[in-house]
Amino acid sequence: MRHSQDRIITSHAGSLPRPDDLIEANRQRETGGSVDESAFRAMLRAGVGEVVRRQKEAGIDVPGDGEYGKSMWHKINYGAWWSYSFHRLSGLELKGLGLYDFPVRRSQPGEVVLSSFADRRDRLRFAAAYGDPESGVSTGPRLKNWPTCTGPIAYKGHEAIQADIANFKAALQANGIEEGFMTSIGPGSCSRIGNEYYKSDEEFVFACADAMRPEYQAIVDAGLVLQIDDPSIAENFDQINPEPSVEDYRKFTMVRVEALNHALKGLPQDRIRFHLCWGSWHGPHTTDIAMRDIVEVMLAINAGAYSFEAGNVRHEHEWSVWKDVKLPDGKYILPGVVSHATNVVEHPDLVAERILRFAKLVGRENVIAATDCGLGGRVHPQIAWAKLESLSKGAEIASKALWRRRTRAARPKAARA
Repeated sequence: MRHSQDRIITSHAGSLPRPDDLIEANRQRETGGSVDESAFRAMLRAGVGEVVRRQKEAGIDVPGDGEYGKSMWHKINYGAWWSYSFHRLSGLELKGLGLYDFPVRRSQPGEVVLSSFADRRDRLRFAAAYGDPESGVSTGPRLKNWPTCTGPIAYKGHEAIQADIANFKAALQANGIEEGFMTSIGPGSCSRIGNEYYKSDEEFVFACADAMRPEYQAIVDAGLVLQIDDPSIAENFDQINPEPSVEDYRKFTMVRVEALNHALKGLPQDRIRFHLCWGSWHGPHTTDIAMRDIVEVMLAINAGAYSFEAGNVRHEHEWSVWKDVKLPDGKYILPGVVSHATNVVEHPDLVAERILRFAKLVGRENVIAATDCGLGGRVHPQIAWAKLESLSKGAEIASKALWRRRTRAARPKAARA
């Protein structure tokens, strides 16, 4: 895995804006419309090639495929990173329930369970804002058919992941880029659907881990960096009602961490990074768990690098967590230094300040500048690309400060005189 050896290198969290024709083609495919599959595959290949080219042009050192192989069929979309898995897993059945239609499940003393999305504590606290289409609070269009597991869950997406890999590797080669990353859903998030087959939530989570492992293996075997997307590690806290104690939540979450580590067993940690976030929707987020309360759980995941939100106003202050938490040797962090949560494009000087905070605490070589979360479907494409350019410029400013400062300090006094 590339890291910042002589300058701060840049990457991002995954999702990037899709072109309008690809969004429309995905909409047709998702809703049963007529699509020429050969033309669609050619469109997808061309789209991946273009998004990689634009990342290079914007100054991104470790690009992704933009998650183009994960069907996004609305310009505003918060769920393609997750819903793509429904097409790649067997044992699922559509039962006419939307994400917000599943029964409410309330926790009891000593028993932590996930409630429904409609029962999220942030959503209940700000019900008027969430219910007002002009408030600016957004979770994107709601899928009307959310799957339920009704039989043994297994991976059937071998052809799809190989197509994604082929498109991405061709784009990397065409642009002369040595390393890229590809995202895949973690078992904790994969299992946040209805379950009528497995006897317990824990059994279901581990079944999802076994099911998704072939996709993880395929990405690593292709020579790409695997990024595990599993917002459930932090985001689930808001979906437990009433609010659990931090101790109980950690215990609940460690089951998901153990399942993920089970799925990653034997895969090289230095080819794996993990993305943590609090859900990415544009909302108040007042019921998010604190980074300080979840950071050790994150570090228990067997990955070589950790990506997390650090630029939005609910979590920016939490850079100070690293004053007290030691980053394990040989590990890297990818703090979000530009955010999906605002249409304001961060000034490069601010981006540099954010990078410098982390570099001072964990070491300049251990910081890769990134985004809070995916930009595709969260902000307008023009704004998304401007944010990536600002990310790159901020990394350049930080690099000059970090490496010049060390070089000057190392010079002998006589030479400085």
